[in-house]
Amino acid sequence: MTARPWWCRLSTGRGGPAEPSAPGRFGPAELRLALAAPRPAAGLTSEWRLVDGIRTHCRRSAAAVDGRLPVLLLHGLAVSHRYLTPLAVALADTHPVYVPDLPGFGLSGPPPQPYDAVRHAGHLAAWLAAYRLGPVCVLGHSFGAEVAAALAARHPDAVRALVLAGTTSDPTARSRWGQVGRFLVDTTREAKLQAPILLRDVLDAGPHRVHATLTHSVRHAVESDLARVEVPTLVVTGERDPIVPRPWRDTVGRLVPAARSVTVPGAAHNVATTAPAQVAEAVRTFLSRLPSPEPEQVTHANR
Repeated sequence: MTARPWWCRLSTGRGGPAEPSAPGRFGPAELRLALAAPRPAAGLTSEWRLVDGIRTHCRRSAAAVDGRLPVLLLHGLAVSHRYLTPLAVALADTHPVYVPDLPGFGLSGPPPQPYDAVRHAGHLAAWLAAYRLGPVCVLGHSFGAEVAAALAARHPDAVRALVLAGTTSDPTARSRWGQVGRFLVDTTREAKLQAPILLRDVLDAGPHRVHATLTHSVRHAVESDLARVEVPTLVVTGERDPIVPRPWRDTVGRLVPAARSVTVPGAAHNVATTAPAQVAEAVRTFLSRLPSPEPEQVTHANR
């Protein structure tokens, strides 16, 4: 199947195409699409399921791609499905895509207290069981990569392949102020129209949850989970990512046995948002090289 470029499939959600931005940029069309939920847009729809007592929202591709490995996209600590929408659209022609909001973020209900990476991983394992999905490819970005690694390490039957994008947090800056300082540097390298998405997401989550999740992240030794990952893994980073500098991205690649690495030229931390075509192509190439699954691993979804 030949995928159309993702920027040719953008929609305002009002029945017509939006004016596309140039590849590798985040413009008004992408912003409108990111903020569209729960309205259908560009082939993405919203739905909710009650999982462990939490009403969990998921943005997913509407069209079935039979026989292809589903891809689960996991967002970072202060955000939601919204900024991953460009990547979801870029992947949807060749793979079923699911972008859940972690509990307490985006359009999902809150847990009793903010979850750390391990508890988010447990919730996702239950969520995958509710959807009768698995094993799947899990792509986590930033704190979502911590959650993805925890899911692969603790619930290996749920994960067929792993993509770690912009994995946090580098031990040399593993403190709240260390991460905030690097985040502020990153804002100078990102597309400015991402700011309304961040504001909306922080308002949805609330400052307390964002602060608590940041605290969980800097206290979480992700190295222990990375070393336990046994599935094929792709490590993706932006060339200009100050949150994940070269020494740390190299360490992530070494910790995961037989991991492959891809660096996207010109991209900063939000590589999945501003370079979705490049990331999607790297993911498709990576997944095309996976060995055939065992018969009992055939994925099915309750649609």
